[in-house]
Amino acid sequence: MITSMTKKIIRTEQAPTPVGPYNQAIAATGTMIFIAGQIALDPRSNEIVYKDDITKQTEQVMANIQAILAEAGATFQNVVKTTVFLKNMNDFAAMNAVYSRYFEEKEAPARSTIEVSRLPKDVLVEIECIAVI
Repeated sequence: MITSMTKKIIRTEQAPTPVGPYNQAIAATGTMIFIAGQIALDPRSNEIVYKDDITKQTEQVMANIQAILAEAGATFQNVVKTTVFLKNMNDFAAMNAVYSRYFEEKEAPARSTIEVSRLPKDVLVEIECIAVI
């Protein structure tokens, strides 16, 4: 698959500086890929892994996203927007430490992080994203 994405980082000093590996906004052109929320399911067993470990769950979520991106002919560099759902905002730093290994801060996607009361299968984290190729 030939990638033809154009991605422009949007930054202004007139809005707050990001406090993590994300950007204020991304302008992108090309074919959009909408990746459904991914949770810590092992693709071989279809079972939840690491039920009480936010770090390990985030690693599994990112591995699942990476597999989907690869199937679409994309990488994490093609991701322009993510939404992170956390069961407990106290897990933010641990999730963010894993998340930041996949996105260089300078070119990271726009991101929202939301604490929710419950997630599918009672996982600790769910991440969805939009990529452009």
